[in-house]
Amino acid sequence: MTQIDIETSAARRVLLIVAHPDDIESWAAGTVCRFVDAGRQVSFVLCTSGDKGASDPLLTSPEVGPIREAEQKEAAHILGVDTVTFLRWPDSEVEPTLTLRRELVRQVRIHKPDLVITHDPAPPYRLHPDHRAVGRAALDAIFPCARDALTFAEQITEEGLQAHLVPEAWLFASDAPDVWVDISSTLPRKIAARLAHASQHTDAQALARSWYRRAAEAGQAVGLAAAEAFKRVDLR
Repeated sequence: MTQIDIETSAARRVLLIVAHPDDIESWAAGTVCRFVDAGRQVSFVLCTSGDKGASDPLLTSPEVGPIREAEQKEAAHILGVDTVTFLRWPDSEVEPTLTLRRELVRQVRIHKPDLVITHDPAPPYRLHPDHRAVGRAALDAIFPCARDALTFAEQITEEGLQAHLVPEAWLFASDAPDVWVDISSTLPRKIAARLAHASQHTDAQALARSWYRRAAEAGQAVGLAAAEAFKRVDLR
């Protein structure tokens, strides 16, 4: 079990690759704030716009997507993140295809992260299929594809991008976490950002209480009042 000291972390550029609006805020926003406060460059890539995430049967996907993108941008603003990219794959229809891998390799080569934070694709049962697909595709994009200059070489020769080695990935919502980040100082901002996804809750106070409780439960393993937990993958 390892507690990560963000201030001394070697990661200067951090890229989060997730499936839906509110995934970051649910699982990694306290850590995002810690990186932002330490002066690190943080960027978000969302594979979908969450266009199926509505309880109102009168809304259509073309109507829901812009609502959820706007909520994500507001959440990112609260967290101090300026760069948010939407790939706009259909919600609940994402698969770890070669096309998606190519798109994610491109994003890695654009942002050149020292650390990628994404979904753990391994939990076998109650897991959104988009989470599994994006986690798998992101890991495949990071290693070895973004690193190898001959993979999707047109991105290098035609777009002027460069091959890029990502040294490390952190996977959230993992059944086997092995690193923890203290988010005691950033938990209120995490929850404020999660509440910015107003279409995704009906009781803000109940949601806030649940996330305070989850942060406390995550921190118990390492004696922290509030934490986020990740599975670390060394890719060097």
